[in-house]
Amino acid sequence: MKLGVLFSGGKDSTFACWKAMQQEEVVCLITVISRNPESYMFHTPNIRLAALQAEAAGLPLVEVETAGEKEEELLDLKRALLSAKERFGIEGVVTGAVLSVYQAARVQRVCLELGLWCFNPLWSPDQEAYMEELIDAGFKIVIVGVFSSPFDASWLGREIDRRTLDELREIARKYRITLTGEGGEFETFVVDAPFFSWRVAIEEASRDYRNYNGVLRIERAGLVAK
Repeated sequence: MKLGVLFSGGKDSTFACWKAMQQEEVVCLITVISRNPESYMFHTPNIRLAALQAEAAGLPLVEVETAGEKEEELLDLKRALLSAKERFGIEGVVTGAVLSVYQAARVQRVCLELGLWCFNPLWSPDQEAYMEELIDAGFKIVIVGVFSSPFDASWLGREIDRRTLDELREIARKYRITLTGEGGEFETFVVDAPFFSWRVAIEEASRDYRNYNGVLRIERAGLVAK
């Protein structure tokens, strides 16, 4: 089956892509760029660098923009999926949905309208096992957004390795937040994955942080040999 992957460049959509590749044929990535940083549906930090990640993966990218208005942004999602269906013949759509019923239900509804299968390979995982698998599989993931106590500015730009995961476990236990960041506590950017032919090198970035709320803006990045 030919699949398109809803792709944000964060850990969940990238891992979902890799999972889908082990079962079916991934023919394109699909990115919706929201001009609203508080989008209800779509990841926004460093979203325009999805094109660089698509290049690293050697996959074509279908890219559309949306104003990011609640519910109205689903029309732009539908436009993106229709474009992928017409250009690449996709028969199904892969999402990185982990716990969000709001997002998963809406993607499923749009897929149903277009006659597309909706595949959610990460749905409701054991969070510890999922994070361990990310690291074991060789994913290199950087934290690019923090939106909750006790994450201070030092977390921006940190790689999620074993040491970081141990700290996240302790924070999740103490502050009762999700280990995966699915509650909106943090956002990520993937610089390398098992299916990337190149690694993304962050060359220049800036931090915007205040009161447990901050973003690492990647100003310049390139591809380097692995």
